[in-house]
Amino acid sequence: MSLRWLALGDSYTIGEGVPPEGRWSHQLAARLRAGGIDIADPRTIAVTGWTTDELAAGIDAAEPLPRDWDFVSLLIGVNNQYRGRSVADYHAEFDGLLRRAIAFAGGNPARVLVLSIPDWGVTRFGRDSGRDPVQVAAELDAFNAAALEVCQARGVAFVDITTASRVDADAGPMLADDGLHPSATMYATWVDAAEPAARLLLEPGAAAHPLA
Repeated sequence: MSLRWLALGDSYTIGEGVPPEGRWSHQLAARLRAGGIDIADPRTIAVTGWTTDELAAGIDAAEPLPRDWDFVSLLIGVNNQYRGRSVADYHAEFDGLLRRAIAFAGGNPARVLVLSIPDWGVTRFGRDSGRDPVQVAAELDAFNAAALEVCQARGVAFVDITTASRVDADAGPMLADDGLHPSATMYATWVDAAEPAARLLLEPGAAAHPLA
């Protein structure tokens, strides 16, 4: 039977503006299958605009969920920053979500993968928003540092896709039609960053060796 994947997040996980096969998660699943890892496309719990507390509520609404997923991914936080919420609140709420993600993976942190928050400030939408892109970048870096700290404390793999999100981010091929969300082409660069970690977590025997 194929490995089962639970993907938790917001617009970046639901793939706002792209078809399902263009989402980073579906692209990653396809690459893993092509490389010999039999994993199904993910069950996704994600809605555009969700913050950490809204994702938690969304998980509650979706329950009862199994506690034996083979793989769980988490990408959340951009809307916390966008709405001006504090890093301290994000740290606490992200920790709660990560603990739930680990529980969904049967209590095994070595089957959980976290992606960093991408930088929306460098997009066409960000440029036209009136927000200072330097400040947006600094705030997102602080949120990502908080997420990394929690991941390290809980032995969960953390992948930086923020760097990739800042490369040619305002170029047409990298953006969906709304000028904010990534295109399938941009998502593919995230998969380049995430695939090695995902493969390491999912190869036979890897689950006994969590990444910090």
